[in-house]
Amino acid sequence: MNNQELAQKILEVVGPAANVIEAHNCMTRLRLHVRRETFTAEALKKIPGVLGTNKSDDEWQIVLGPGKATNVTTAFNALVAEGQAAEKVAGATATTAEATATADATKKTTATDTTKNTSEAAAATTASAQAAGAPSFTDLQQHAKIGDGQDLHNAIRKRNATPGKLLLKRIANIFVPLVPAFIGCGLITSILSLCFKFNPALAQIPALQVLAVAGNAIFWGMNLFVGFNTAKEFGGSPILGGVMAAVISHPGLANITLFGAKLFPGRGGIIAVLLIAFFAAELEKWLHKHVPEILDLFLTPFLVVLLSTFVAIGVCQPVGSFLSEVIGAAATTAVNKGGALTGFIMGGCWLPLVMLGIHQGMTPIHAELLNHFGIDILLPIQAMAGCGQVGAALAVYCKTKNAALKKTVAVALPIGIMGVGEPLIYGVTFPLGKPFIGACIGGACGGVVQAIFVVGAFTMGISGLPLVASTDKMLVYLAGLGVAYVAGFIATWLLGFDDPEEV
Repeated sequence: MNNQELAQKILEVVGPAANVIEAHNCMTRLRLHVRRETFTAEALKKIPGVLGTNKSDDEWQIVLGPGKATNVTTAFNALVAEGQAAEKVAGATATTAEATATADATKKTTATDTTKNTSEAAAATTASAQAAGAPSFTDLQQHAKIGDGQDLHNAIRKRNATPGKLLLKRIANIFVPLVPAFIGCGLITSILSLCFKFNPALAQIPALQVLAVAGNAIFWGMNLFVGFNTAKEFGGSPILGGVMAAVISHPGLANITLFGAKLFPGRGGIIAVLLIAFFAAELEKWLHKHVPEILDLFLTPFLVVLLSTFVAIGVCQPVGSFLSEVIGAAATTAVNKGGALTGFIMGGCWLPLVMLGIHQGMTPIHAELLNHFGIDILLPIQAMAGCGQVGAALAVYCKTKNAALKKTVAVALPIGIMGVGEPLIYGVTFPLGKPFIGACIGGACGGVVQAIFVVGAFTMGISGLPLVASTDKMLVYLAGLGVAYVAGFIATWLLGFDDPEEV
């Protein structure tokens, strides 16, 4: 089944097109918001090519795998747009015909009959609208205080949007766009680092020096990118967020002593950038409401930069510096002092944190560790969770007699080895129960190895086997990866699981 056919099959299950409010994708999933849930997860899972499903609040997540998720979503949105246009035309035609019939009937009846015919016409119109995929009259009555489907969708989202979830989602929105840059630059840096270890003289080659600059580019410009995305996320002008990040990072600060204190470029790191970009966005929104419209274009950005600059230097940099030191000290102490225990807990608990969505809160911590130390000692430990899941999935493949489950594992396993775990989580280990526990045990054992030897990574956003090239101790990382595979396999084999019957 190609991407177009797969998109069509999904729409047949969740449709009609008018039932789809919004569809977008992440790296591995098609994410849907619908008006009415007239389908089940089981119906979606039966579609060939669907590796699993998950429902978070009012959002349906259909696991398809990297690359495929993007292509299927593009085809799906095209089908939805085409279907909604056709349904809209059909609904308008039906409504016009019913209105004409009602008008003719009105001319030939008494006032009492008119009332009756109007009711019948309304019922007929509702039936036509339902045929076109629109909400029924009962639905409209039920949601009269809410409004149309989009308003209902927004109301549900508002009900489920706790402050914690919203904060984590916003953090993810700020940093996820940076992941491709971290991957590209991190791989260049790690490969060059490996080359220079074998032959230090290579560091004098101009071409490799240029590549070293390219590998460092994300870290050199990270404050600007984070400032831009933060302001955008919180409703301010993105470029003003970038400007405030540039103020904090500007090398000219090194020549200034303010109130007897010497200023330092980049002090406070990512935390200070997040704080000042958020402050600038909120200040800008407040000024838009209070500055006269005729002066808004000129006065608002001037005041934002003017006021935010002193808040950045006087408040955000000191606070960010303190929090940055706390994060760095906590991470290094946990790994250096906690050793095996830290690795076991962090590697074992990471999969449940991913399931709950709490893992997004770690993204700025990874970014700050890279920004502050140039290396992240937490990522290799957390990466073991996905490796443990690979071992667990292999055990499932070896034990199950269910052909469909074997096929699902066979499709999702290579993706899992490459560090993308969602297909295995939602398609294999979590639905079966005990294999998920086995995966956690495998991750915990692998985490012990990474923590004992304090393995670090030069990048973020990748996991599994691809992370090998971006670590400072490749052989140790590979050893931990192997331990996670084996431990996950053995634990799942011993725990067993209820083999699903063939459908």
